[in-house]
Amino acid sequence: MKISKEKFGQSFDALAADYQMIAPVNDSGAVNFKAAKSFSDVKLDYLNSKLPPKSLLFPQHETLLSYKKEGKDVIVKNELNVGKTIFFGIRPCDAKSMLLLDKVFKNDMFTDPYYYERRNNTTIIGVACNKIAPNCFCSSLGLSPASSEGSDIFLVDLGDSYQIEAVTEKGKDLLAKIQGLEELSSADQAVVDTVKSAKTASEVDVAVITSKLDSMFNHSYWDSLGEKCLGCNACTFSCPTCHCFDISEEYRKNEGSRVRTWDSCMAPLFTLHGSGHNPRNNQNARWRQRLMHKFNYFVHNNGDMACVGCGRCIKSCPVNLDIRQAIDGVNKAELVVE
Repeated sequence: MKISKEKFGQSFDALAADYQMIAPVNDSGAVNFKAAKSFSDVKLDYLNSKLPPKSLLFPQHETLLSYKKEGKDVIVKNELNVGKTIFFGIRPCDAKSMLLLDKVFKNDMFTDPYYYERRNNTTIIGVACNKIAPNCFCSSLGLSPASSEGSDIFLVDLGDSYQIEAVTEKGKDLLAKIQGLEELSSADQAVVDTVKSAKTASEVDVAVITSKLDSMFNHSYWDSLGEKCLGCNACTFSCPTCHCFDISEEYRKNEGSRVRTWDSCMAPLFTLHGSGHNPRNNQNARWRQRLMHKFNYFVHNNGDMACVGCGRCIKSCPVNLDIRQAIDGVNKAELVVE
């Protein structure tokens, strides 16, 4: 099926009466995901948003609960207040990243109610990439610029219209509310086939990295990465799959709150013990942790790599550390048999 962009825009504005519409919009010269009042606010001619949309499900700073002492009683208030939301314009790499975050925030041992309340009330409308940034390498991770994995509804830009398809049951329910659908012509299908066959120009070999890393914990290769790294955290804060956080108590007089804030394995204080000991006391160890977590630990624990090839960390690094080159370095590193 397809829908003209004009009619889709009308449906977008109509859905805004029942849903909070989150979409890529102009944000001080960059493109980021924020509330969109109408379809006219949306910008889809972007390579990738500056920051990933994960903050919409997993905020950078959020109050989990607040409490107040009244006499002998302590009144606790849950701060979560979630309405129905549509994420529109999500690129395939970011849609996939949300599936990876799902494995972290709901598993056999734990369920994070704050994440999942938002997740369950969110419908994702993904859009295929009609332009590919030079730092993208999603094809290396089993995705493509037109992968619908992680989306509930998926769109392909046909010029003056979109090919539109429901991917999940949630997507089918929302698609039923969208008016103006038409049959796809053979010419339209040819465009869709071309878009869906596209791959990223940049490629990296991840076929053996998980098994290779099994034997590289004490390898000297990590020194070459740590020497250049500033520990600024730009890579992890711009990553759609990084999910480390800290929880702190903020208390004053008879009132307080419990707050969750993003943290980063690249930060010196991340593993600092109360005793003063730090098991990762340099950037070599912190870079090792970053790659180990994404391409080894996460694979062993969750069956998937914690990277979607979006390339944001490459673009945001002030000293041009490139994760593709780091992966290539692991592939080329010689293992020493002890």
